[in-house]
Amino acid sequence: MNESQIKELKKYSTILRKHIIEEVFSAQSGHPGGSLSCADILTVLYFKEMRVDPKNPKWEDRDRFVLSKGHCSPALYAALAEKGFFPKEELVKFRKIDSFLEGHPSMRYVPGVDMSTGSLGQGISTAVGMAIAGKLDNKDYNVFTILGDGEIQEGQVWEAFMAAAHYKLDNLIAFLDHNGLQIDGKISEVMSPEPVVDKIKAFGWHVIVIDGHNFEQIVNAIDEAKKTKGKPTMIIAETIKGKGVSFMENQAGWHGSAPNKEQRDTAIAELDAVLAGLEV
Repeated sequence: MNESQIKELKKYSTILRKHIIEEVFSAQSGHPGGSLSCADILTVLYFKEMRVDPKNPKWEDRDRFVLSKGHCSPALYAALAEKGFFPKEELVKFRKIDSFLEGHPSMRYVPGVDMSTGSLGQGISTAVGMAIAGKLDNKDYNVFTILGDGEIQEGQVWEAFMAAAHYKLDNLIAFLDHNGLQIDGKISEVMSPEPVVDKIKAFGWHVIVIDGHNFEQIVNAIDEAKKTKGKPTMIIAETIKGKGVSFMENQAGWHGSAPNKEQRDTAIAELDAVLAGLEV
């Protein structure tokens, strides 16, 4: 990728982060920390990699995306709105009683959402099912999914990993948002899943470790995954919870807390400064 392409992705990711802050602030509810940590991955997927059509959300040959860590819906909604699946003005209605943007993604109500998620472990399981369906139907679409590192404490996740390798699902590309924190603190202290690289490899997956905020590394990892045949790929993205907002970064307390007006203004000012710098 050239410098211009990287700058464009950086612009989109910063805009997504602004949307995330506005969504959670407007609702005074939601999960900003993990939404911010996966924003760069979603930016690459929706604005560079995935074959989707906002005018035809149910297009049979589209690539599929499943947000397995469904509580981070603000990030997905931000990407879908910016891509044109629904008006951006709807984002500030997040979690409102009369809004279709529920706290967890719903495939019934939100254009562009391929699977309703929220119960941890179920997203990766349905992504495996979609990938199997693609193989059976001789389709060339890929299935992408993002898991949280706290989520992989769920036993169901490992059953899905085992099935994906057993059925040689090389059309399945998963990201592990490895920010090291969950609602109760450090994953290493709550219930350590480490060493995740060795464990996922042992389950038969091709594993790539990257900086989850480096666009070039994200793009290159997806390219490598697409070239890998006979097994699914897990891209372990080392990320920072709350990335892009200084006072939220690496703070478990922002897993599921909403900013007040002063905090919202500070966060938006920081992100606006990043956008201004990109225009120079």
